[in-house]
Amino acid sequence: MKIVLDQDAILPTRAHPYDAGLDLYAPKGDGVYGISPCGGSVTIDTGVHIQIPEGCVGFIKSKSGLMVKHHVVTDGTIDAHYTGSIQVKLFNHSPCLRYDVRPGDKIAQLVILPCVLPPLELV
Repeated sequence: MKIVLDQDAILPTRAHPYDAGLDLYAPKGDGVYGISPCGGSVTIDTGVHIQIPEGCVGFIKSKSGLMVKHHVVTDGTIDAHYTGSIQVKLFNHSPCLRYDVRPGDKIAQLVILPCVLPPLELV
């Protein structure tokens, strides 16, 4: 896949060779990148542009550690011809704990799957 990185963006990685998901990171920088308040959300621009192969779709999925330990989730879809930067919206479902996103934190996963595109037929 072809990837373009904005300044301070971090190349997506797989923790293990057979992982389905590519880890997406908050960009490099100083201090706290974003804060997701209790019951709130924060959108983070990863600065990563990936060309999803034709006939495929990319899904932004939650990191299981963020879900289980911090109640922070995300979800999204990237179509094959999208060329913009991948943005991740994190939702904090904790009733009382905020979640600080620091530069370089793993914030989501990108899973790429084949996609069937049947023609539509009006009947």
